[in-house]
Amino acid sequence: MIEQLHYYMTDCTDPYENLALEEWLMLHTAPGQCILYLWQNARTVVIGRNQNAWSECRIAALEADGGHLARRLSGGGAVYHDMGNLNFTFLVHKPDYDIDRQLSVIEDAVRSYGLPAMKTGRNDVTIDGRKFSGNAFYRMGVYCYHHGTLLVDTDGEAMSRYLNVSKAKLASKGVASVRSRVVNLRELLPDLTIPDLQQKLLASFAGIYGGIPVPLPDAMIDWDAIRARAAEFAERSWLLGSNTAFSDRADGRFPWGGLTIEYTVQGGILRQVQLYSDGMDAEFLLSLPALLEGCLFTPAALEALTDRLPDGDPLHHTMLRDAIGLLCTQIE
Repeated sequence: MIEQLHYYMTDCTDPYENLALEEWLMLHTAPGQCILYLWQNARTVVIGRNQNAWSECRIAALEADGGHLARRLSGGGAVYHDMGNLNFTFLVHKPDYDIDRQLSVIEDAVRSYGLPAMKTGRNDVTIDGRKFSGNAFYRMGVYCYHHGTLLVDTDGEAMSRYLNVSKAKLASKGVASVRSRVVNLRELLPDLTIPDLQQKLLASFAGIYGGIPVPLPDAMIDWDAIRARAAEFAERSWLLGSNTAFSDRADGRFPWGGLTIEYTVQGGILRQVQLYSDGMDAEFLLSLPALLEGCLFTPAALEALTDRLPDGDPLHHTMLRDAIGLLCTQIE
């Protein structure tokens, strides 16, 4: 049961420090507490935990323009952030984690302007079918967060210039380009400002959760720890991943997300496996290479791996079966 409501709004626009602060807040959220964190990044492409940076972002163009590539802890797809975008994060313990309730804060705030905001698909909030908010989710033990974007006046040309969205993903959304499926709130409300939206969000937060949110004081935050963690978020090895040379590759798109598997077969056995995905379950996807590596590269051996899956989550079984099916299409 939520008994304490807190919020934190930062003026920092450095993506690495903001992601580090988000993680720190998550790990220091108390039982019965919900924190709403509001933040912005300047000219940044943020990719999901399991995505291939080179496939999702035109990195050279972004960095030539003074922008930053960042990788978050959560799954999902790549997003573009600038000062026309407001980010939000809800941080709670698992017993109080409620995506519908958290999203209702976003929907209620936007509906207060007379706009028909509604959740659609896996993780989007839309108005008349056009997305203004994408969401992603992360859990570490009992600690959880749910974060997302709010497009207020984001530069659509820059978004198209830096994001390299696959044709298969666009086709699955029924659109021709990344710009055609999003809408800035200021297109619908020309006088809207980010400070005003922040206040609407705090008011909705109070109304939905039935309390008065209290600001978190800077003095309680360990800024030395956050700066050290920010440096880790900025490391090229974290941003770009491994440069292992794989001999084969398989690509597919499923209802739960896109999947690319790069792998090497030696002596008829899978020896190296790397997965890239915009699937939302980042931690499960991270666990799949270890399950696949060492398996005999035959349909029967691969399909037998489903019996080794340690949990009974139906989505996890579906994701594993889809990955196995994708690999099986590569076996002659």
